[in-house]
Amino acid sequence: MTVLSIIRDCLDALLHPSARYDALTRARHRAFMAPRLLGSLAAFAAFPVYLVLRGAPSAIEVAALAWLIAPILLSWFLSRTGRYEGAHVLSSLALAGLIMAIAATTGGIESFAAIWLVVVPLEAALSASRRVAAFASLLALSCAAVLILLSLLGWLPSGELSGTQRGVMMALGVASATLYAAGLAFGAESLARTSVTLLSREEERYRLLARNMSDVISRHQRNGAVQFISPAAEAMLGMPVAQLLGHGLFDRVHVADRPAYLTALSDAARGEVRSVEFRLRRDPTGSERGQIDFIWVEMRCRPLDQDQRRNPYGDVTAELEVVAVMRDVTDRKLSEQALDQARSAAEAADAAKTRFLATMSHELRTPLNAIIGFSEMIAQEQTLMLAAGQRKEYAELINASGQHLLSVVNGILDMSKMESGNFEIASEPFAPRAALMHCCNLLALKARESGIDLITDAPQDLPVMTGDPRAFKQIVLNLVANAVKFTERGGQVTVSASASASQLTLRISDTGVGIAPDDLKRIGAPFFQCGKTYERRHEGTGLGLSIVKSLVALHLGELTVQSKLGEGTAVTVKLPLVYTPPQAKPVASKIATLTPVLRHDVQDQPALVKKSA
Repeated sequence: MTVLSIIRDCLDALLHPSARYDALTRARHRAFMAPRLLGSLAAFAAFPVYLVLRGAPSAIEVAALAWLIAPILLSWFLSRTGRYEGAHVLSSLALAGLIMAIAATTGGIESFAAIWLVVVPLEAALSASRRVAAFASLLALSCAAVLILLSLLGWLPSGELSGTQRGVMMALGVASATLYAAGLAFGAESLARTSVTLLSREEERYRLLARNMSDVISRHQRNGAVQFISPAAEAMLGMPVAQLLGHGLFDRVHVADRPAYLTALSDAARGEVRSVEFRLRRDPTGSERGQIDFIWVEMRCRPLDQDQRRNPYGDVTAELEVVAVMRDVTDRKLSEQALDQARSAAEAADAAKTRFLATMSHELRTPLNAIIGFSEMIAQEQTLMLAAGQRKEYAELINASGQHLLSVVNGILDMSKMESGNFEIASEPFAPRAALMHCCNLLALKARESGIDLITDAPQDLPVMTGDPRAFKQIVLNLVANAVKFTERGGQVTVSASASASQLTLRISDTGVGIAPDDLKRIGAPFFQCGKTYERRHEGTGLGLSIVKSLVALHLGELTVQSKLGEGTAVTVKLPLVYTPPQAKPVASKIATLTPVLRHDVQDQPALVKKSA
């Protein structure tokens, strides 16, 4: 440990607690105390030697010795109170008093000590206070004026020194004052160097903070112009910071969010604290070049300094600049959107369950009531005296009700298999025209009874396709049955087929009631039926189009629904002529992969189901 380190530790132990936690304040207090304590101690150590050589001291020498106690008292004052400016004021008074005492007995303004009055304001400059420097300067001028006045009035004792001695003393006074001023200059330089070092460290600390923090700090005018923005903006937006200055940041705000952005800055400039979320355009990189990419940003802004906006009467006088902190909240926004979608999906599932229960209560209870009722009548035929024709009619009604009940159960089972990924496609070659004509012939009687023209347009040269013939027939039967069901008497249902090089196109169009735009978005969802359940005029479970959509997806095909309310509906199905199951995954795995697709609305799967109003 060096001597300087020991001295520094001793001085630090004397510092006031208020000066121990700030490096610059600590350096100033040390610079004030060190020369005074060391100088006083050195002078006291040398004074006995001076008495031995000099003999009995004069009045001036006694005053000088007394003054040597003042720096120690000043250091004690600063150590106990921490009042740095007050210590400098007392130091100026002590130094000026010593100079006046010596000058008054050695020639007044012409004394060798008068030159030391210049040192008083120089010493006060170390206080870094204009008030202390002004006080010291005024004090030195006042002392000089008093000496001049006393000399003019002749109230000062005449000097007893010869011309040579006066010159020597004057030279000694100038040299000592110069040396003391040089010490003050070195002290000032040391404090300045310490201040610059601390400032550089502080700037480096804040620069490190600004470069490594993910939040962006910016300084704005009220109109949104950026005066400063931290380097984190480059990582956030992918562009140099210089391009964001001025109105560069505003130009990247989404057009729809600009009013909210400017309003927040304007309110903050009036003294309020505001928080706003908006979208910022980010420069794409790599393969995304040319695509528009927006991120969500949360900005909290507040006035830079609220005290400057009020005059002495407390009125607001001017608008301030604004400091803002921005952070990327895109992930949070995506999470909120995902939660909203999950909430909507849960609500839709709950609504689907309600519709399912309402539908099943009707679809199952009606045929079961018929089966139970007519079977009880047949069981009591002797009591009711039923004829053979009546028994046959009741048996046919029981059979029809059972078939309807079986179709409902089969539809639910098929849909359950598809959603669970257990529905397997048996791919084999078959003639699509024959299957199409067979389905239309099955529904021709129902169409005729309903007064509807069923027109079939299937070319003779339709090629053989590879797929599941049972699934193909189910697609055609469901679509044609729906078209017949929702077409009023006197309407028309047209079934057409055509083939290209790689796919078969089926189009089933009708002149029926059509589908509302809001309902069209949800066509194909399980158990969904257009209109309200208690208002519908047609029976059904709402599984027909859902099964069709799933079967088309399993065949890697495409389904398009076009409809206008009151004008009719056209459904187009495109299936590949040759269905090849994926080799990379088992069929069940592929179906399980497609299961989430089947649960989405029509508008969310444009590759499978295209919607047009």
